[in-house]
Amino acid sequence: MKILKVLAVLLSYPNINVYKNIDELTEVLKQESLLSKKKIKELLSFIEDYKNKDLLELQERFVATFDRSRIHCLNLFEHIHGESRDRGQAMVDLIDMYAKKNLFIDKKELPDYLPLFLEYLSLCDVQEAITSLGDTVDIIALIGGHLKKNKSPYQIIFFALEELSNIKANQFKVAEAIENSLKEPETLDELDELWQEQEAFSGDSSECSACEINATKN
Repeated sequence: MKILKVLAVLLSYPNINVYKNIDELTEVLKQESLLSKKKIKELLSFIEDYKNKDLLELQERFVATFDRSRIHCLNLFEHIHGESRDRGQAMVDLIDMYAKKNLFIDKKELPDYLPLFLEYLSLCDVQEAITSLGDTVDIIALIGGHLKKNKSPYQIIFFALEELSNIKANQFKVAEAIENSLKEPETLDELDELWQEQEAFSGDSSECSACEINATKN
């Protein structure tokens, strides 16, 4: 699923290589027909906006959106496990999954980073990728909902991921999590304090069965 690789690139920190070759992503979007025409149009609009901005501006927007906000955090397990011990085992399971697809990551990288997870899914067959994406759909919908609330253009990517999933997000649980989230920090001290708060979803599978990444696939 090349579309997942495209979305992974668009969700990654903007770099000069992507910036110079952004038109290649447009071609891939036009070739694959896994998304509705509406979503394709929205993604093409996102890419066009990407092209028309200065690289430094894109980088600053990325940092402001994802690095300075926990509610927009791209580390999937942050929204489930927080800093609990369960997160460590989940990370190990993900690394093992990646290795089976010959995707080996640097020790400094966190395997639950969404762009990396999407890159892994792009190496899977279509049905396996769609099913695994469905295992994370509540988290994806949660982040996308926050981005929509904050009028971020990145919301488009998350709505596209929702559409690709074979499972619908629990909209009630997602809306409740968004409503109960803390306000965005305005200072670095407030940011540090926010990162110490409890995760949005409990790791209890009975409360959020679709949140967990299925890390036990053969």
